[in-house]
Amino acid sequence: MDLFSNVNDDASYKPLAERMRPQTLADFAGQAEVLRGTLGKMIATGQTPSLIFFGAPGTGKTTLAKIIANTTDSDFVKVNAALSGIAELRGIVKTAEEQRKFYRKRTILFIDEIHRFNKGQQDFLLPYVEDGRITLIGATTENPFFEVNAALLSRVKIVRLSKLTTADIKKILGRAVAAEKFSVDEHALDIIADFADGDARMALNLLEQAAFAGEVTCDVLGDLLGEKIRRYDKGGDNHYDTASAFIKSMRGSDADAAIFYLAKMIDGGEDLKFIARRVVICAAEDVGNADPQALILANAAAQAAQFVGLPEARIILAQAVTYIAGAPKSNAAYLAIDKALADTRGEVPKHLRDTSYKGAKAFGLGKGYKYPHDFPNHYVKQQYLPDEKISARYYEPTTQGAEAAIKRRLDGLRRD
Repeated sequence: MDLFSNVNDDASYKPLAERMRPQTLADFAGQAEVLRGTLGKMIATGQTPSLIFFGAPGTGKTTLAKIIANTTDSDFVKVNAALSGIAELRGIVKTAEEQRKFYRKRTILFIDEIHRFNKGQQDFLLPYVEDGRITLIGATTENPFFEVNAALLSRVKIVRLSKLTTADIKKILGRAVAAEKFSVDEHALDIIADFADGDARMALNLLEQAAFAGEVTCDVLGDLLGEKIRRYDKGGDNHYDTASAFIKSMRGSDADAAIFYLAKMIDGGEDLKFIARRVVICAAEDVGNADPQALILANAAAQAAQFVGLPEARIILAQAVTYIAGAPKSNAAYLAIDKALADTRGEVPKHLRDTSYKGAKAFGLGKGYKYPHDFPNHYVKQQYLPDEKISARYYEPTTQGAEAAIKRRLDGLRRD
């Protein structure tokens, strides 16, 4: 042993996430839908074009790029867009040309955070991507259609990677536990997989940090994660209690309470999709036609929150939640569909049946149907419900908000 042996050991250390990085598709977890399609076939045949992987952190963008390089026996060169300039790219292209000319070997240029490349850097790559001197694989957490030049986009295939499922993360953690022979409490793995929220790198880093203490237990994770894991357990009762209180606060028109529970879920690492779904459902179930704008706003907020991600998504969700909490309430549409679902027997009247096929008129179908737009006010009284349900009432609008106007119109038509 010499004076520098410990230094050498430290220098050769690799984080668990790097040590466990899959080298082949057989060891890769997640993205099954993407890999079952064209991309998987291209990787298997070694005919991979230039690509941009678009997805959340820890979904496998770098790993897939390296697997492609391994499968195609290509040189793999990785640069970070935030740190690289045209001078570095020029050197990479020159080396790639030599590899291609003398050794008939492809070069895969992997650019992390490609959305950070400016227009000049992106334009520099165009001719080399187009003629195949380099195979570009970019990775970004931002929508490339907004962040990457159209000229470069036209020369690459965009592949969107989904956030890994909890089952995917558990598979990755299990592989790491077996390889490193960690002593692990099974429930602790569940907590790590849940807390990582689809980010494999975060899950492996957390597992490694916990393993430094010896056995990976729930208590160790509690000390490691502190208040975040104690305040909000996504797999436990507190998760469902918080979600329930969130919905009931919006329904009960308490904007302050709704915002509090929204903050509690965000702070606890809840999946944005889980939160957004509850907001959309509440807009339809509890606001309904009292303010039809609520559902439009909730749906737009759900899409926007996924598009921008945290931390900014908190602002978008807060806007939707406060709007819904402050909106007039009606559950009439919700009650109507449930009432109708319990009472679906009955034949469609003949005059309402389809007449688009040959021979329909011979059966008397469509005969007597009155086209409402041919009449004053675009309305004419005629039977729409089956004979057995002629007097049934499913939708009973309230006098709340915009639904009051719907009620006045329907009440008048029903009296005619």
